[in-house]
Amino acid sequence: MKKKIILLQLLLIAVITVGIMTGCKKNKYTLSTTEDVNITGFIDKNPDSFSLFREILEVTGSSSFLNAYGDYTCFVVTNQGVKRWMDSVGVTSIPAANLNTLKDLVRFHLLNDTVSTGQFTDGKLATPTMYGQYLVTGAAFVNGISSYTVNRQASMLRSNIKVGNGIIHVIDRMLTPAAKTIAQQLEANPDYSIFVQVMKETGYYTMLNTVETDTSKRWLTVIAETNKALADSGYNNYASLKAKYSQTGNPTNPKDSLHMYMAYHIMSGLYFLGDIINFSTQLTLLPEEVMSIKLVNQNIILNENEFNGVLEKGVLLERLTSDNSATNGVWHTATGHTMAKYRKPTAVYWDVAMFPEIMNQPAYFRKAYLAFNRPTAADRPVASIDWEYNTNTPSINYEYGGTGTLNIFNVFWDHLSFHFGNNRAKWIEFTSPPIIKGKYKVWICYVAQNSVGADVLINGLPMQRSMNFNEYMPAGTPEERESIGWKNYTTAASPNRHNSRLVGIVDILTTGKQVVRFQHNGTGGQVCRLDMIHFIPVEENQIYPRFAVDGTPSWQ
Repeated sequence: MKKKIILLQLLLIAVITVGIMTGCKKNKYTLSTTEDVNITGFIDKNPDSFSLFREILEVTGSSSFLNAYGDYTCFVVTNQGVKRWMDSVGVTSIPAANLNTLKDLVRFHLLNDTVSTGQFTDGKLATPTMYGQYLVTGAAFVNGISSYTVNRQASMLRSNIKVGNGIIHVIDRMLTPAAKTIAQQLEANPDYSIFVQVMKETGYYTMLNTVETDTSKRWLTVIAETNKALADSGYNNYASLKAKYSQTGNPTNPKDSLHMYMAYHIMSGLYFLGDIINFSTQLTLLPEEVMSIKLVNQNIILNENEFNGVLEKGVLLERLTSDNSATNGVWHTATGHTMAKYRKPTAVYWDVAMFPEIMNQPAYFRKAYLAFNRPTAADRPVASIDWEYNTNTPSINYEYGGTGTLNIFNVFWDHLSFHFGNNRAKWIEFTSPPIIKGKYKVWICYVAQNSVGADVLINGLPMQRSMNFNEYMPAGTPEERESIGWKNYTTAASPNRHNSRLVGIVDILTTGKQVVRFQHNGTGGQVCRLDMIHFIPVEENQIYPRFAVDGTPSWQ
């Protein structure tokens, strides 16, 4: 009897094992890239669809490295799509095409990162192509069917094909990189003829028609106004616009209002729509003047502000005709006319864990931990953050998620950590987003853990209060706390670990980016954790908004 029971038990285990193995076959996950074909191998397996794209890889010498280990995203073009491109440039075979052009095309179809459609946005992909320009994705609805578009040039036929060295997306047309400057693209479009004439008369055409060899100076962003947008405001031609603004009669004069108009529509830097919406203001080339930005129901609105209780309607950026990539930047279309106006001080709720170097890492931004290492004093891994070089402080760390009260209540679930104090960096500096000139209260939002004292300086000016990165806010009502320089900045039920300390009042004299410096005051030395910094005009509510872990502001 005992032997029969054992046999039955063994038989049952075998049946369960077979069932599990059978179920696993339905959802097999390959853990080793050596079991999968790589990008080149996938293309080779589908010659009826991709033989022409395969030929491009071969003649450019790209097929071998795309058959080797790596983490790539490749937009593979169908034979029909390649043939369309060949017809458009007048070549009858791939070998007859210009070799350098083909090499550029291959690089423009490749990202040195694995980017699935889950990381697509209605705008720029976070990772640039290996050609150096960014791709823009969106959605199109044709005959009731939705599909992804890439660079407004191609539609996606298949997506997220996992291969041994990355991801493949199949598209129906070749993607071609921008070959013209911002100035050239706008000049080629008759809908912007008035705006282009202003560019020429003010002297900005030369700037917008130049591709700087220094990449730190190359990129510009332009908010262009169509002839219709200007006509809707009463400017039917260049002469009427000049009559309105050019009070000196010389548009090349920086003090001329027409010159100011054009300067106000240009920003230094590369800001696609997905970048613009991350900030409440953007600094323009007009000294000390910013464009304010709001996201309302997925609409990006410029310069919508309330003055003396009256709402001043803003100007909408048109998504379908924006995000136009050029060799020296990007340009967008405004649906209305706007000009620089006096801006009263505006609150800036600055998330210090949001900066280009982490935002351009889609595998880590709001997903995983990443250290920004500084091997030598000369290295600057994050352009907007600097700290005293010390072998004990080789990095600042982007931290996301995790468990416990140090992590789960952070805004967007992330924060920055850095070693600070005794035997570590004695100072660390952060460059802020643009802040409009005016008088502000400054709140440091941090996660209490280790006792490290710091004085806070804004543009070199010491704030009235020092702080300690392990000081907890006292008990009391929100109003009682505010009266002694404390507040909750999160809506989550953090056990007083997420503190916001008022360090003082600062008079920002010049609109633009400001420098916030933490200077060690001799107390302690350990890891410090910083989440946000708030600059709030002195006359505005200091307690609200509070922020949920998903970044949503709450006014109660």
